[in-house]
Amino acid sequence: MTDELRSFLELNLPKVKEGKKSKFSLGVAEPKLGSHISETTKIPCQSGEFVLELLRGVRLHFDKFIKDLKSGDLEKAQLGLAHSYSRAKVKFNVNRVDNMVIQAIFLLDTLDKDINSFSMRVREWYSWHFPELVKIVNDNYLYARVAKLIEDKSKLSEEHVPALTEILGDEDKAKEVVEAGKASMGQDLTPVDLINVQLFAQRVMDLAEYRKNLYDYLVTKMNDIAPNLASLIGEVVGARLISHAGSLTNLAKCPSSTLQILGAEKALFRALKTRGNTPKYGLIFHSSFIGRASSKNKGRMARYLANKCSIASRIDCFSERGSTVFGEKLREQVEERLEFYDKGVAPRKNIDVMKSAIESTQNKDTEMEEVEPEEASAKKSKKKKSKTEDAPAAATNGDASEDGKSEKKKKKEKRKKEQEADEEDGKTNGVSEQDGTAKKKKKKSKDEAATNETT
Repeated sequence: MTDELRSFLELNLPKVKEGKKSKFSLGVAEPKLGSHISETTKIPCQSGEFVLELLRGVRLHFDKFIKDLKSGDLEKAQLGLAHSYSRAKVKFNVNRVDNMVIQAIFLLDTLDKDINSFSMRVREWYSWHFPELVKIVNDNYLYARVAKLIEDKSKLSEEHVPALTEILGDEDKAKEVVEAGKASMGQDLTPVDLINVQLFAQRVMDLAEYRKNLYDYLVTKMNDIAPNLASLIGEVVGARLISHAGSLTNLAKCPSSTLQILGAEKALFRALKTRGNTPKYGLIFHSSFIGRASSKNKGRMARYLANKCSIASRIDCFSERGSTVFGEKLREQVEERLEFYDKGVAPRKNIDVMKSAIESTQNKDTEMEEVEPEEASAKKSKKKKSKTEDAPAAATNGDASEDGKSEKKKKKEKRKKEQEADEEDGKTNGVSEQDGTAKKKKKKSKDEAATNETT
């Protein structure tokens, strides 16, 4: 209950006297809110189907209860509330906009499909003119670049070898391409057909370059939004998990068992329907850890990796400062678990690893805090230096007076030292005399005791 609601209720409802029953009760749709109101303000509250029905009637005839309310005011208020709510939802957590990652990974997947299909089309189209090039150059991007460079195979000569070596990175392959062009079995193409092939090859090259730039963008965004998840499982797999879950917060809310089979929903429901074996992994299968595990340990590895991914996603989602410390430590744990399955080396406990990660983050924070005051002190020292440089004349004028004062002080200190030395000598003499008298008194007491014993 807010303070505004409490003040509204206390002002508008009659006060209930202690020890007496109230003649009214407040109808509340939410029972928990009603119990809180009755505890704090001691106003009796009701909540049930009867109250809900009454509230429905109030909502329906709301414009009749309030006099100054016009016909379209309620609709405008509803629209304004909807707009402000949606605006707040969009503005939520501006620094970690995971929507950009979702769009980027979708675009990356579609670009991969498009580049593959377009490059195959380039190969088929140019193979009518130069069929031997397909076996020499296997890479799609390099094939498009070579096709753009060669254009007409009949014009191939030794002059093209350095340009081809730049593209292919191998001089032998470049010479092989030139020799194959001379003895090619392909048909000749008209200049218009060759121009169209060249334009299409250029488009494929541009798409491939844009795909590289998009991948770099995705890596930077993942390091900003989910650094621990990216360092644990990789940027692409982490982005796929976020996009499949809908957002980073949805992924953080998922248990590790759900995260393990994200992307394998069809297989899961098919297995549940036919009562067969449920899938062991979904999108997480693309991680290198599961590929490195042996066939009998793949399921175990997937379960363990999903556990660590859920921890990393929660840290990324709910931590105030983004750092890769926890992701790196979790990755070390997964590596240790792989060694345990293969060689039987006992891994570290999770508590110890998390403690070390927390200590390292705290050390980083302290280092950052220490750097800031050092910079401030450096600025202060610069200011002091400037002040001292500005006033050298004043210091030189006061030197003579300071020298005269220092001589007088030295004489006074000498006199004090001489007096202290005399006092110490007197004290030492007094102490020696006291020691002698004490010894004599002791001897006398001993002699008296001996005479008493003999008597």
